[in-house]
Amino acid sequence: MATETGGRRDPGAVPAGGKRIMCVGLVCLDIISVVEAYPAEDSDTRCLSQRWQRGGNASNSCTVLALLGAPCAFMGSLAPGHAADFIAADFRRRGVDVTHVAWQPRGDVPCACCVVSAASGSRTIVLYDTNLPDVTARDFERVDLSQYKWIHWEARNAAEQADMIRRVERHNQSVPAAERVRISVEVEKPREELLRLMGLGHVVFISKDLAQHLGYHSAPQALRGLRSRVQPGATLICAWAEEGADAVGPDGELLHSDAFPPETLVDTLGAGDTFNAAVIFALAEGRTLQDALTFGCRTAGKKCGIQGFDGIV
Repeated sequence: MATETGGRRDPGAVPAGGKRIMCVGLVCLDIISVVEAYPAEDSDTRCLSQRWQRGGNASNSCTVLALLGAPCAFMGSLAPGHAADFIAADFRRRGVDVTHVAWQPRGDVPCACCVVSAASGSRTIVLYDTNLPDVTARDFERVDLSQYKWIHWEARNAAEQADMIRRVERHNQSVPAAERVRISVEVEKPREELLRLMGLGHVVFISKDLAQHLGYHSAPQALRGLRSRVQPGATLICAWAEEGADAVGPDGELLHSDAFPPETLVDTLGAGDTFNAAVIFALAEGRTLQDALTFGCRTAGKKCGIQGFDGIV
């Protein structure tokens, strides 16, 4: 592991334990209210607890990677203010490198109001995705790719992210195979412009919501239908909540892992981000796709049995 001072990793150099994994995408402030049961519209109820939590897909995946022991970094946008101070401090507390956070001179930090039902474990999210600009390919030019073994993109501003990925591909063409950076992409939102990114990743995660939006009724059906959208040799992965997850690797074999539900469903907020991070962690360690799929489902199951992320390992 990297040298730590007061619980923080030194972000200056490549960690002694190996190169980092970077996640590019959203960070937001989650204001989480835990209630006995989801309230009826136009009602007044008390919550069991309330907390602030650093959220966002890529941000959550960094949290999980750090808990699993992987040196990692986050790249996304923040704007100065109390919310950003809280978020930056929490990244540092987790040992996540924030060197490449893009501090924007305008805009507000996105904020999500999350209602978690103690009765069902469901989470309902209302996101204020503000006017904060996303990171750009120009911001990404400052990233020293030699420090990274894996970079994961949460699909957002597709044109800029495609340029970032092409930069990594040019880098990979100029270095020995052992020094190349693996590229993964998560396409969660059913927006047409994001689908182009599926063809750029070595590992591509698609969400249940996206698959259903495109007319698929199961993970295997989605993988068969969408495999033509990924590049030759890529891996395509789809998690399907309580039905587990499926994947198709370069050899075309369909793989499956059952879900590992907790004894009591407590909090599903961030379960998908946990799955993605655990799969990336396992694949980056050289485990087989089947092992990585099972590890992802098992880790996501642990997360669903606790509030927040502490306790997944």
